[in-house]
Order: sequence, then structure tokens, then C-alpha cells
Amino acid sequence: MKMSAELDFQKRQSRRKWLLPGLFLSLCVGVCLGLAVGSVQLSLPDLMAVFTGSGLPVHEKIVMDLRLPRVLIGFLVGACLAASGAILQGVVRNPLADPGIIGVTAGGGLAAVLSMIVLPQFTYLLPAAAFLGALLAALVVYMLSFDHGVSPLKLILAGVAVNALLGAVMNGFMVLYSERVQAVLPFLSGGLNGRSWHHLSFVSPYALAGLCLCFFAIKPSNLFLLGDESAQLLGLRVERTRFFLISLAALLAGAAVSVSGLIGFVGLVVPHFIRLLIGDDYRYLLPISMLGGGVLVVFADTAARVWFTPVELPVGILLACIGAPFFLYLLKKKGRG
Repeated sequence: MKMSAELDFQKRQSRRKWLLPGLFLSLCVGVCLGLAVGSVQLSLPDLMAVFTGSGLPVHEKIVMDLRLPRVLIGFLVGACLAASGAILQGVVRNPLADPGIIGVTAGGGLAAVLSMIVLPQFTYLLPAAAFLGALLAALVVYMLSFDHGVSPLKLILAGVAVNALLGAVMNGFMVLYSERVQAVLPFLSGGLNGRSWHHLSFVSPYALAGLCLCFFAIKPSNLFLLGDESAQLLGLRVERTRFFLISLAALLAGAAVSVSGLIGFVGLVVPHFIRLLIGDDYRYLLPISMLGGGVLVVFADTAARVWFTPVELPVGILLACIGAPFFLYLLKKKGRG
């Protein structure tokens, strides 16, 4: 038994050494593919010419104005969703938790939909609205699950209920403002079509601030894995820290939702898959999940843009087709365990 545990630890250590450089390499490949492929195919020399200032004007327009901001936004969205999912899984001590399941994404989505169809004149406040919606949803779920402390099980159950309620409210507003629904449909599907430097400029402060704060979440997330009582004995202010982590997850999810719409399963699939490879240590799990989430969305968005030409499939649909079977597999595996 001891030898088996030592062998498992050595395997995880080995994976940690190659996984990070492997993801960086995958990111480079994904960025190159995202910039090169599409209705106009560009070669690597074409891309080099664009970045050195000697490319054709049409190639510069395609790369710099259309594809590069989209790739960068895709990476930020994936990193934010994966980090949010990893944090929430640590807080509730459940590997099946993610921003969509406990209502955080639905809160941000409802606020974003309201700003688009009810108050379209305030669309420039979309990231702030999405964050506030995600935070309010997280606070409601937190309060509903609080009873002399927060029960991780109650947190998930309350999140599922709030998620259903917010979805119903969103559908209600779409019925009331049916003449404006067409503008909301791409948001509900989750996609990066038409994203530009403007979108990157207004979402990057929220996303980068949240990703930087994640490094302050590493130690408390590791302590939460020990249980609330053990974490408190080690000096952690459990409820205050849990509130900070849920708020941080809401910030990350809200930032992602505001620019990409309702993209699901990234916060579930990526942290859980990374956990299976390298274990629960958040010193490795959280930063590698960020990178893995960004890589996944960059590749998925490129695939969704190219595979179904001339129709562009929203990346949220493709990720749902990947994530839903994986989620069902996790449930089945957990049930057997």
C-alpha cells in the first residue's frame, strides 16, 4: 500500500514537470492555428510578415483586427472559467462543482441579458453588470446554504435551485422583449464571433485582476481540502475566506460571461481533468488549470470557426457537446465509487 502511494506520488510529480511546458507548447500551436486558419488561409511566413510589418495589408487586417483579439479573448475566457471552477471545487470540496452548476454563471448571464435587452443604452457597463449579477447570485446561494457555517452539500443544492430560478427569469424577460431577442441569441449560445480589441479592452481589467488574485487563493484552497475544522485549527478564518473565494469565483465567471456569453463545462472539465493528472495541490492545480482552460477555448473556438464553414458554430455549443458526456461519465464513475 505504501509503495503504491509512493509510486502514485512519483507519477504526479513527473506529470507536473511536463504538463506545464506541454500546455505552453499547445498554446503556441493553438494561437498559430487561430491566426492562420479560416476562410483565408495564411502560412507561417505570412504571419511572420504581418508581425514584422512587411505583410500584405489584407493579411494585416485579418490577423490584427479580426483573429488576434479573438484568440486573446478566448484565452482569457478559458482561463477565467477554469480558475473559477477550480476555486469553487475547492470551496465546496466537490470535484463536480463549477460556476454553472451553483448559479454563478446564470447570475452573470441574467444581468448581461438585462443590460442588452432592457437597458441597451448601458451596454458599455456589461462586464460590471455581469460581475454584479454573478456576485449577487453567489451571495444568495451563500446565504441560503448558511446554517452555523456553510455546508458544501447545501451550497450545491441551493446553487442548482437558484440556477433554475434565474434561468426562468431570463426566459421571462426574453418573452417580454421578444423583439430584441435576436441580439441575445448569440450570447446565450456562447461564442466569440465578432469580438474585437474593444471587447478585449473592457474585459481585460476584470479578467487580469481576477487571475492575479487567484494566487492569493492557493493557500486557503489547500487548507479547505482538509475540512473546515482542520483549516480553522491551522489559523484560517473559514467563513471570511470562503466568502472571499466565492466572490473571486464570481468575478472570474462574470468577466468571462460578459464577453463570451454562456459557455459551459470549461470550469468543470478542465480542473477535474488536471486534478486526475497531478492531484489536489492548488500550487499546481490552479495555475495549470488557468493555462489548460485558455488552451481548450482557443482550440475549441478555432475548430468551431473552421469545421462547419461557411457556417460558424458558437464555441459554447461545441464545448457543451464535449463537456456534457464528460460530466455524465464523472457522475457514473462517482456513483460506482
